[in-house]
Amino acid sequence: MKKNAFKSIVLTIPATLTACGSIYTSPKVSKTNKLVEIIEVTPYSVEFANETSYAPQRLPKSFKSIQSARANLPSPIETLPTLPRTVQTSIPPKTKTGPYKIGVSDVLLLATPVPTTQEALTGLIAAQNRRQGYTVQDDGAIAVPEVGRVSVAGLTLSEAENAVFRALVNRQIDPKFSLEIAEFNSQKVSIAGAVNDPLLTPIKLKQLTLQDAIQTAGGISTPDLEFAVARINRDGKTYQIPLQELRKKSSLQKIALQNGDSIFIDEDYRIDRARAYTAEQLALTQARTTARKQALDETEAVRASFLQQLELGAIKSDYVFLTGEVREQGRFRLPFENKASLADALYSSRGIQNQNGDPGQIYVLRYKNIPDDKPITAYHVNGKDASNLLMTTRLLLRPNDIIFVSEQKVTAWNRVISNLLPSTTIIDRAIND
Repeated sequence: MKKNAFKSIVLTIPATLTACGSIYTSPKVSKTNKLVEIIEVTPYSVEFANETSYAPQRLPKSFKSIQSARANLPSPIETLPTLPRTVQTSIPPKTKTGPYKIGVSDVLLLATPVPTTQEALTGLIAAQNRRQGYTVQDDGAIAVPEVGRVSVAGLTLSEAENAVFRALVNRQIDPKFSLEIAEFNSQKVSIAGAVNDPLLTPIKLKQLTLQDAIQTAGGISTPDLEFAVARINRDGKTYQIPLQELRKKSSLQKIALQNGDSIFIDEDYRIDRARAYTAEQLALTQARTTARKQALDETEAVRASFLQQLELGAIKSDYVFLTGEVREQGRFRLPFENKASLADALYSSRGIQNQNGDPGQIYVLRYKNIPDDKPITAYHVNGKDASNLLMTTRLLLRPNDIIFVSEQKVTAWNRVISNLLPSTTIIDRAIND
């Protein structure tokens, strides 16, 4: 009699649980919902979905350019009359040759390889971010995210690669990378006077010669080389070479220049003018350096303030929301001044859960700008056919989209069983008692 009573309880409790809504209910996009229009994602429907107008949020100007800073620059030197034509040739001492040494303000380009595993789609989407430039700062170091500061000033490119390699290994990061110098800003030579394009020219990996510097400045502008002389100002001393002699001797053309050299093509042979020009260039360089440092400091302060306000939610930002069988339910920030695709969100850290998520039931839920009898559009991607995943790279997201990944049927069944197990355990104990 007692056992029959408990059998009755066994039959009654699941029904009661069902009636009370205690048994697990699997979330899904219902085809019978009259408010929802389900559209299969195809090359044609993607174009239709992307027609929705959207203007991404803009970044502040400080992220595009450096704040301007004015410097009190010295007045240019006066024009002096022509002096005697003859001049005694004097050649600067030979420069020690060797590999280029990295210096402050140089920009290094750090490139990492694109992954070749099943995360290749993520790599392809983020490939444009795998080549990053880093400026050598005043302390001689570059700041690499997740690695820290790496001192490279005074090192050759090969030595800098070793320093970065050690830093990556110390941080337990895959040390596969390439390093190159994208901008040469630390070592420069100035050339002015009777040239077509006076300028400051950087010294790069290849040794810069006197002839190279003159050609970089557009060549000699004076019509009569007989009255012209090239003056090289180095370490407070001035060396001079008549241009006629320079044209005849290749050894003079190949004179190696070094950082801080100032070349002045003079038509009047005045050594004091060359010295005045050197002093002026030093003053100009110092003033520009000071102004640039001030501008960089101001720009970094503005950028840091913006990022802090962004994290605190004080600055408007657009989001989409991920729910269902994803690694972490939450919101995904849409990029500034760019558009994100469904693939960007799916293959981020909050992507699909491979164990529980059903790749054949991926939806982007979007509210129509002009609501009709079906105000909600559900764009459906059937990822069971892997070729359809290519469409996720073309389907652009819009603010407040909901990305929903349904669970697999076996996952739903397991969760139903898990909900029933506590009830069946209680009944078993009661029967045994």
